[in-house]
Amino acid sequence: VQLQASGGGLVQPGGSLRLSCAASRSIFNHNIMGWYRQAPGKQRELVARITSGGNANYTESKVGRFLISRDNSKRTLYLQMNSLKPEDTAVYYCNTWPRQASWGPGTLVTVSS
Repeated sequence: VQLQASGGGLVQPGGSLRLSCAASRSIFNHNIMGWYRQAPGKQRELVARITSGGNANYTESKVGRFLISRDNSKRTLYLQMNSLKPEDTAVYYCNTWPRQASWGPGTLVTVSS
């Protein structure tokens, strides 16, 4: 599998989830990896990205709540999400940044009481 995201689920507002993404060697060796999400009825958007050296960037509303990381030896990308809000409900995907690989199936995160 080129990109396999996992770790989604149903969580209450204020809760936390940790997403993982296993990637093939040809994709992960790309310098920058990113987490994206697509909420119902909305376009897919970038959530955060990280270089192979660990430099991370976040879209404004995720700063302080989300933490992106990667384990290059395992070719795995992570997204720790804290203080989740209902508006974080979406299917979350991983990919290179800019996006070059085909999208994997993603993992659904539902934030609801």
